[in-house]
Amino acid sequence: QVQLVESGGGLVQPGGSLTLSCAASRSIFRIYAMGWYRQAPGKQRELVARITSDGTTNYADSVKGRFTISKDNAKNTAYLQMNSLKPEDTAVYYCNSVNFGRESWGQGTQVTVSS
Repeated sequence: QVQLVESGGGLVQPGGSLTLSCAASRSIFRIYAMGWYRQAPGKQRELVARITSDGTTNYADSVKGRFTISKDNAKNTAYLQMNSLKPEDTAVYYCNSVNFGRESWGQGTQVTVSS
């Protein structure tokens, strides 16, 4: 099973940008899907963005046009570029992988959008 480690979270002002990284313990080239989820206090974990092995992406409506998911197979790393951040984007962001019905999760990284 693949281990995932997120990084890049922090405090940013509204309208600012952050890039999250998700480093995998092995090759992600053939992993079916890599995704980013988030969980705000008192709310359920929700899908933010996902990218499949063929590069197909999908996004939550709330982040379309602002967030971009990508992956670098050579570096075994997935990314989430977040622009035009809003206070409602504040949450713990988790990296996820799905392959042959098996899921892996990272430990999460906090993103706080506040002035």
